[in-house]
Amino acid sequence: MTSTGQDSTTTRQRRSRHNPHSPPHDSSVTSKRGVKKGAVLRSSPNLAEVKKKGRMKKLSQAAEQDLVVGLQGLDLNREARTPSGTGLVFDEQLNEFHCLWDDSFPEGPERLHAIKEQLIQEGLLDRCVSFQARFAEKEELMLVHSLEYIDLMETTQYMNEGELRVLADTYDSVYLHPNSYTCACLASGSVLRLVDAVLGAEIRNGMAIIRPPGHHAQHSLMDGYCMFNHVAVAARYAQQKHDIQRVLIVDWDVHHGQGTQFTFDQDPSVLYFSIHRYEQGRFWPHLTASNWSTTGFGQGQGYTINVPWNQVGMRDADYITAFLHVLLPVSLEFQPQLVLVAAGFDALQGDPKGEMAATPAGFAQLTHLLMGLAGGKLILSLEGGYNLRSLAEGVSASLHTLLGDPCPMLEFPGTPCPSAQASISYVLEALEPFWKVFVRSAETLEEEDTVEGDNVEEKEEEGPWQPPELPILTWPVLQARTGLVYDQQMMDHYNLWDNHHPETPQRIQRIMHRLEELGLAGRCLALPARPATDAELLACHSAEHVDRLRATEKMKIRELHREGANYDSIYICPSTFTCAQLAAGAACRLVEAVLAGEVLNGIAVVRPPGHHAERDAACGFCFFNSVAVAARHAQAVSGRALRILIVDWDVHHGNGTQHIFEEDPSVLYISLHRYDHGTFFPMGDEGASSQIGQAAGTGFTVNVAWNGPRLGDADYLVAWHRLVLPIAYEFNPELVLVSAGFDAARGDPLGSCQVSPEGYAHLTHLLMGLANGRIILILEGGYNLTSISESMAACTHSLLGDPPPLLTLLRPPLSGALASVTETIQVHRRYWCSLRVTKVKGKEGPSSSKLITKKAPQPANPGSAKGMTMPEGNILEAGTGKATSATSVKESTPRQTTSETAVMELTQDQSSETAMGGAAGLNQATSEAATGDATLDQTTSEEAVGGAELVQSPPASCADSQTPPASPMQGATTQISPSKLTGNLRTLELDKAQEPPEEEELLGEAAGGQDMNESVLMQVTGDHADTDQAMFYAVTPLPWCPHLVAVCPVPEAGLDVTQPCQDCGAPQENWVCLSCYQVYCSRYINAHMLQHHEGLGHPLVLSYADLSTWCYHCQAYVHHEALLAVKNIAHQNKFGENMPHSH
Repeated sequence: MTSTGQDSTTTRQRRSRHNPHSPPHDSSVTSKRGVKKGAVLRSSPNLAEVKKKGRMKKLSQAAEQDLVVGLQGLDLNREARTPSGTGLVFDEQLNEFHCLWDDSFPEGPERLHAIKEQLIQEGLLDRCVSFQARFAEKEELMLVHSLEYIDLMETTQYMNEGELRVLADTYDSVYLHPNSYTCACLASGSVLRLVDAVLGAEIRNGMAIIRPPGHHAQHSLMDGYCMFNHVAVAARYAQQKHDIQRVLIVDWDVHHGQGTQFTFDQDPSVLYFSIHRYEQGRFWPHLTASNWSTTGFGQGQGYTINVPWNQVGMRDADYITAFLHVLLPVSLEFQPQLVLVAAGFDALQGDPKGEMAATPAGFAQLTHLLMGLAGGKLILSLEGGYNLRSLAEGVSASLHTLLGDPCPMLEFPGTPCPSAQASISYVLEALEPFWKVFVRSAETLEEEDTVEGDNVEEKEEEGPWQPPELPILTWPVLQARTGLVYDQQMMDHYNLWDNHHPETPQRIQRIMHRLEELGLAGRCLALPARPATDAELLACHSAEHVDRLRATEKMKIRELHREGANYDSIYICPSTFTCAQLAAGAACRLVEAVLAGEVLNGIAVVRPPGHHAERDAACGFCFFNSVAVAARHAQAVSGRALRILIVDWDVHHGNGTQHIFEEDPSVLYISLHRYDHGTFFPMGDEGASSQIGQAAGTGFTVNVAWNGPRLGDADYLVAWHRLVLPIAYEFNPELVLVSAGFDAARGDPLGSCQVSPEGYAHLTHLLMGLANGRIILILEGGYNLTSISESMAACTHSLLGDPPPLLTLLRPPLSGALASVTETIQVHRRYWCSLRVTKVKGKEGPSSSKLITKKAPQPANPGSAKGMTMPEGNILEAGTGKATSATSVKESTPRQTTSETAVMELTQDQSSETAMGGAAGLNQATSEAATGDATLDQTTSEEAVGGAELVQSPPASCADSQTPPASPMQGATTQISPSKLTGNLRTLELDKAQEPPEEEELLGEAAGGQDMNESVLMQVTGDHADTDQAMFYAVTPLPWCPHLVAVCPVPEAGLDVTQPCQDCGAPQENWVCLSCYQVYCSRYINAHMLQHHEGLGHPLVLSYADLSTWCYHCQAYVHHEALLAVKNIAHQNKFGENMPHSH
């Protein structure tokens, strides 16, 4: 590997984020004494050299002051102000609505009944802090929704069943009940009540078990079972009332929450992350805006993150990988002050909509990972989930985790499938320009098939993985959560010749004093230390080594000095053997308590340290390898080769631990340490990334070798996200042991690194999701008394279940740190499939696809269509010429009960203008839908001239592939009286809406995303690639929308279709507002028409390119007789004649 300096900083410009320079490096780094045979000492003086200069220096006054100032910002004494408790809102009133005309509709009251039974059965209701649901006020709903829309929804309380059904049929995948409005207001208000409680420090976190769901609801549009967008309203409410500046919204519902995305896609104060089934646009809501390529717009670019799943059967490993590689790194850089979760459970195994294979234990893991953000301020709001058992168990598992119960072990952890790896890779590539944490390392990972000697063969997947039936989860009942082992007798080991030796007895004394001072010791269960037995020691050490150390108890001082000199960096006193034996035995005692369920986790405040101790030799202040002895004891107690993960975050490489387990696949050893190209203690190549274990243990030794000082929180966390946790989850340990040295802490005289106490708290929290929460921290190094005391206290807070403190990352990961992590990933990708997620330069996978003519099966009822998929095709994004997968099917909607496919061919002598803008020359059924609002690029225009076949098909929504479709941003809207809207609705023919759909046609719920009738321009390659024709599909627009009353008469001066944009002067892709008749350019030019809509709320606009009409509020194209007059005037101006078929 070509080394790059650890203090290098990226020169890449990433929006306005500033990349501060690292502080200057003090070259006088102190290392442990001793040089291994054959090692070349370069720049790091060892301890012996320091002693020769007159004993080890204390920190200078300036350095000490810097450390004190740095720690002043850390308030570990959080007992008085840290909120506790989990809030729960569960109101029976939310069950007082259902679908009046379809008893089998999936979104029904039985969902909450099943959840309540599960929570009662597991005793969770009594453990939560219950909150009364409240109604959201109109002013609160208007933070996201328009007043006219809210007023319209309010009128539904007074409609009869027929009127409700007519109105519901104008939307996609919804039903209405006289109580729908009341319950939706109550659902939104429930989340707001939890926001007040969490941000008011009444509780730590909470969950709102509510219905109807909300994340599909848009500014002025019901969609996908949703009326009001609860999490979107809650985010705006938190910002307005509680002065919250940064909100993270995580949407793990199996359907993309397009309503939430469109609300915030231009807002950098809200980070939206959605992980959902997409299948190249074939799954509802069928939007290209749901794909990874959509990252937000304007100032909000980079703050929309979509992880699209392109196959069914996705498992826990896929979801966890996306969280580790994408969500957590971005979130730590974003630093949210509140986390809201659109918690749908329709990705669980058995759900008829999602067809995924996630488990309740997997959702517990996701919840745990999110609890490390925003100081633990986390609120889950129920969305979907339609398998009653899976839904109930998923809610229960997440609630257990919020309450602080340990995450269950994953029954089938597996590894991310190739499809998931591909999706995550595309997401990483799309996000790289916007987030510092995704800056490319000095060396780019090779593609998987170029790794030499790769001995892991990829198996072709023969369809989705079918897991066994969901396991029944069990939750341990513990007497105490955290065990604490300490014995003052271990202070009897001290250096008889050097009072300033860094491994001083005061190390453990100061830690215990700080734990007692903060009240943490009192919250732990004190366990008595005991000496390790000879049998326990001999499991890792030779009998000769044990006997040799035992003999030192009777040696004289001169003999002790001579004996110590026989080892590397060792001093011995008469009490050394007893203290080392006690340290190892204390770790064993803690293991016994954890495995017996006496405690969940624990800390061992012990010395002397142990991880350098070899099988037959003391080394580096260490005599018996306490962590190794504890690991072997755990396996002996359990009577089998328990899978044990040892994480060694001491700044020095644990050479002894590595050697003891290097042939053992039951123990995974991961060490992060300063290596400095072999010049940092313990010297040599033992800590190099190339050291991977031997024989059966090959791949189970993982070394992250830092090659310089100043490593900090960002560097360790990037290693956790990209390397440590992916491997750990794949290994699925049954016990986690941490060699918890704190000499990488800020202020340590030997490590010269900058990890903060907050950083250690986060590292601990992330490891606690493993092994059913069974994790033990065993003290190793750390030689600044303040640093080790604060760091161990921070870790203890995490073990006790306190949320990790807010972590401020002052800089991105160092380039040298990224190089070290990348090097280790390169070495281990052949052994761990979870490391094969990388950023890629290619965009979409297949460059062409064959025309699919097969019709999708018709759903049994309207409610089931939301989860259906549609056949593949290629969507051509308007204005870009970029092909992306989407849908093309023939279908029926409640407003359009029959649809005959019209086919027309444009011959070669037809002009490009006719192909592009001359939709008016086509049959009326296709005129406004032929090309949407899009102007094709030059290449596509030429292809259209050569010959195009236009096929009319009902809508396959793809809002973001059109020019005007954009997020309905909050702002003023045209005010329309509810009486007018209701009056218009009642003029519709009820019998038409009740006509049965044609056979083999999809119902409307499967058709669209924002509304089901959006025009989609499609170009099909494959079978037609070798012809001189290109086939296009056009979708019928809405026949009516409630905003037509906003259309005003054409001004006396008429229209000028050649008029440029009034803001930027752009001559093409312009639109005219049908309320004020001002002309502005489309999204793909400078988005001035979108800005005009956001400022004034005018809903309807007409394209001068193809004379199509778009409604921003409905997020759909519209064709209605009320628009014919203005279209005909535009057509006369454009072509010099009336529009044909204008009747």
